[in-house]
Amino acid sequence: MDRTTTRPHGRRWLGGALALAVGSGLVLVGGAGTAQAADVNVAKNAGFENGLTNWACSAGSGAAVSSPVRTGVGALRATPAGLDNAKCVQTVAVKPNSTYTLSAWVQGGYAYLGASGTGTGSGSVSTWTPDSAAWKQLTTSFTTGASTTSVEIYTHGWYGTSPYSVDDVSVFGPDGGGGQDPDPVVPSTPAGLAAGTTTSSSVPLSWNAVSGATGYKVYRDGANPQTVTGTSTTVTGLTADTAYQFQVAATNAAGESAKSAAVTARTAKVTDPGPGPAVPKHALTGYWQNFNNGATVQKLRDVQSQYDIIAVSFADSTTTAGQIVFNLDPAVGYTSVADFKADVAAKKAAGKSVVISVGGEKGNVTINSDASATAFANSAYALMQEYGFNGVDIDLEHGINSTYLTKALRQLSAKAGSSMVLTMAPQTIDMQNTGTEYFKTALAVKDILTVVNMQYYNSGSMLGCDGKVYSQGSVDFLTALACIQIQGGLAPSQVGLGVPASTRGAGSGYVDPQIVKNALDCLTKLTSCGTFKPAQAWPTLRGAMTWSTNWDATAGNAWSNAVGPHVHNLP
Repeated sequence: MDRTTTRPHGRRWLGGALALAVGSGLVLVGGAGTAQAADVNVAKNAGFENGLTNWACSAGSGAAVSSPVRTGVGALRATPAGLDNAKCVQTVAVKPNSTYTLSAWVQGGYAYLGASGTGTGSGSVSTWTPDSAAWKQLTTSFTTGASTTSVEIYTHGWYGTSPYSVDDVSVFGPDGGGGQDPDPVVPSTPAGLAAGTTTSSSVPLSWNAVSGATGYKVYRDGANPQTVTGTSTTVTGLTADTAYQFQVAATNAAGESAKSAAVTARTAKVTDPGPGPAVPKHALTGYWQNFNNGATVQKLRDVQSQYDIIAVSFADSTTTAGQIVFNLDPAVGYTSVADFKADVAAKKAAGKSVVISVGGEKGNVTINSDASATAFANSAYALMQEYGFNGVDIDLEHGINSTYLTKALRQLSAKAGSSMVLTMAPQTIDMQNTGTEYFKTALAVKDILTVVNMQYYNSGSMLGCDGKVYSQGSVDFLTALACIQIQGGLAPSQVGLGVPASTRGAGSGYVDPQIVKNALDCLTKLTSCGTFKPAQAWPTLRGAMTWSTNWDATAGNAWSNAVGPHVHNLP
């Protein structure tokens, strides 16, 4: 799925950003000066543990947040808006004729790091990175002029892109007279350790923040410490109906605190998973954007009522292969995670299924081993438990391993039970024949699979089930490619037609809603067909999907208002 307006435009824009950086005299430097014994970090409040003290952000664009953080309990989260690129600055005291290494850890949208007023060369240095799901270090260096005693360091994002996060800033070099933040001392012992509602394989834990801590170690039965940066975690991979004892210690550069008082928690018993997915016979699927890319920004409660399955886009990968997390983007307007969870619950109460989507155009989750398969299943189930998601959507567009993805989905199904909703959104090339990794996965999990909503866009012409080539955007393209999936072994009830909700929703492949309706009628009733007509009707065809509910709203809900009632009135 496209996070940018269109895939081609997104790629050209990146090149433009690079050209702008170079054209503006911003030097992209990868090297660093050699640190001397007396060098210090002259940046103050470098980890944002004291809010925005010593920092100033343009147009109120910056805020100190407790999540996501790399170390400690604070980080900077800045949001570009309109003509403001969310620039945050600090003036640091430096020594003339000296070299400094400037670095910071960033995450999220496009992020720049630089210094101005150095007194040498152009007076400025800068480096940058495009979107980064995980924390990534930016580094550059500068040399001060003969009379330079202060330099402005800064971070900023890019106009109209996602918010970015910054933590652990360092301006390392000779003390310019301003000193440095006090050296850390061993943090105190954490208090308030508590266990939440357990599942048959996991225990959620939380505790109070400790001043000066840059991380925490969570101990299970006195051993096997798990390192985390925040004040909560979910311990997974546990045995059902078993008691475990947990403790937590605070850490920083000075050392580790004593362990907290122990908390005992027992995992839940394995219970009857209950009935199958409560998805209508004919269903409309829509992807909801957890980011702002120019489409109408929605809260989950704003998603149009025609949608039966709502795919929350997207989960984020971590440094652990296969593991996923969900980070609610401030750009969508929620004041708290609890508010979002309430919206999930309200949609479910209204009879909708809400699933967490994994992948998208820029998402890349690697599941290529038994360990990564287990990490995926455990983390996906933890998200289902925490947020109330009904299941998962597999939208991996960077290659999959059918053997291990199948194992991951089987493990997840065993945890979640038969009520789990499992959807997929492969690209057209992924479903051209049963030998592709995606098709093999779909067939391998057919007994737990809800629907495959193939993306009939951003692909160009493709072969139909009759061996003929059909042009993207036609009724024949939709029907002849759906035929491949059914003839290849999927049940008609597991096939949906995925199309963009507007011309801005994808780089190519938008079709008028009437073409979608004609294709649905052709597949279910053998009416309104183009030149291709299936050998039989498939009246149980599941329905249709669109990217996205946000682009649908941008276009006045024209897609859901037209296609939704048609899907729900299929035979």
